Amino acid sequence: MLAEIQVLPTPSGTPTSGYAYIDQAIAGLAADTGLRIEVGALGTTIEGAPDEVWAALRRAHDATLIAGADQVVTVIKVAECPTDPSRMSIDELTSAHRGSRA
Repeated sequence: MLAEIQVLPTPSGTPTSGYAYIDQAIAGLAADTGLRIEVGALGTTIEGAPDEVWAALRRAHDATLIAGADQVVTVIKVAECPTDPSRMSIDELTSAHRGSRA
């Protein structure tokens, strides 16, 4: 399964660390070493078994609130192909575009 998550906490961080709550969400994802995680500029992509991916998405969402955000909106996109999981991998979907420059 593939998922992309974007957390939008309010505020995004603390006066001394402008993205502290977003950083905590990413740390929540990274807590599960069985998942492949790629942090992007506007979201984070996660690849792994469905139950593990769903649990990681919940951890990321909750981590922003536990860290002190007043509120959070979380945007999640999910792609899954149970008959052929290899079709829904980060490498499969991005390999043609890796290394190219516009």
